[in-house]
Amino acid sequence: MASPASRVVDDACKRTFDVVAAAGGLLALAPLLALLVGAECAVHGWPPFFRQRRPGLRGRIFSLWKLRSMTSERGPDGELLPDSQRLTEFGKWLRATSLDELPELYNVLRGDMSLVGPRPLLVQYLELYSPEQMRRHEVRPGITGWAQINGRNGLSWEEKFALDVWYVDNRSFRLDLLILFRTLRAVVAREGITAEGEATMPNFLGSKNAEPAV
Repeated sequence: MASPASRVVDDACKRTFDVVAAAGGLLALAPLLALLVGAECAVHGWPPFFRQRRPGLRGRIFSLWKLRSMTSERGPDGELLPDSQRLTEFGKWLRATSLDELPELYNVLRGDMSLVGPRPLLVQYLELYSPEQMRRHEVRPGITGWAQINGRNGLSWEEKFALDVWYVDNRSFRLDLLILFRTLRAVVAREGITAEGEATMPNFLGSKNAEPAV
């Protein structure tokens, strides 16, 4: 575990790198993003972006931006259809290539997120975390993270959260660079995109024998 002094230096380097990389990425990828937005409108309709409230640093709520990978189809009861029925072939391709994550560079630039950190999950999960699992919110959430390069959606929720907390305790600028490098390899290999038998990942219902944090 890093010393408090080195942690301060690492965190400063991390934020500077985040801003420079996110701004540069948005500028360099603007033509690609424009093409993807056009394809989104053709396949999924308007709006091309998916925006959802997610908990970030210390549980503070922010709006996460992504490209849509699903339609907005609803059943006779007015409720959204299951993910497996709304996920399109174009959406599957976006997820497999992680291109649906590109708008999150805007979240990084705003300071809601970092390039590297635990993934921001659903707000309703906050009341289900154990105190140990809640520690994943001691850092900014990331576009990629330690869990994403060690199994991604092929992991159980408990395994993911254990990896998230390990990152919180062992984070460093050097580790972030390693995670970013291994993320590129994982994206090319298209590893762990979905959980077995699921379109994406089953909902987190809480860990057995764990006392909720709130």
